[in-house]
Amino acid sequence: MNELGFIGCNLNPDPSGGHWTAPPLTDRCWYPLCEKMVELDVPAMVHVSSSCNPNFHATGAHYINADTTAFMQFLTADLFRDFPTLRFIIPHGGGAVPYHWGRYRGLAQDLKRPPLGDLIRDNVFFDTCVYHQPGIELLLKVVPADNILFGSEMVGAGPRHRSGDRATTSMTPSATSTRSVSIDEDRQAQDLRRQRAQGLPRGSTRALRAEPLRETDYRSTDSTC
Repeated sequence: MNELGFIGCNLNPDPSGGHWTAPPLTDRCWYPLCEKMVELDVPAMVHVSSSCNPNFHATGAHYINADTTAFMQFLTADLFRDFPTLRFIIPHGGGAVPYHWGRYRGLAQDLKRPPLGDLIRDNVFFDTCVYHQPGIELLLKVVPADNILFGSEMVGAGPRHRSGDRATTSMTPSATSTRSVSIDEDRQAQDLRRQRAQGLPRGSTRALRAEPLRETDYRSTDSTC
């Protein structure tokens, strides 16, 4: 850090590559690293490497599993009590955490842990690398804005766009022109599902987004999602 000017480090929580044989990040075996991070005042991005386990595709499963697992490790331990200024960045929007925020809030309550907002306030940050606008919107609705960092990716899980795909363009600064197309396709697909659920002809101009789906509508569209 001091010699080359790096401003952070990458921390692989699973050196086994998908077999999870290492102790959790909150184990004391990691404390020398935590002490050095505090001394240098730098954060670590929690990011696994390749998967050696055929059950877990690297970018489609292993990465997201690791993001979510790291958050749960932080939730269940007192690492930040021992290191109040320690900072971690969980990439890919925090894995499954924002989507299941209510689950983790309930777990924190049952385990007598601090509220999630207090848990992450000064120590855990998520980035915006979730590949489509609805994911970013969910992240911003659920996670405090002060704990969200801008992030983009190239190539990552792959910026690609094929006819018929929905929301396949990655959210990179260079994707400005294609990003709006991707978002429009996402909305068009949502409208089409709602039209089918409500018995409307395809291409109907009825203002569907103003009418949220009822519970029965969700059940009726399961086969088309």
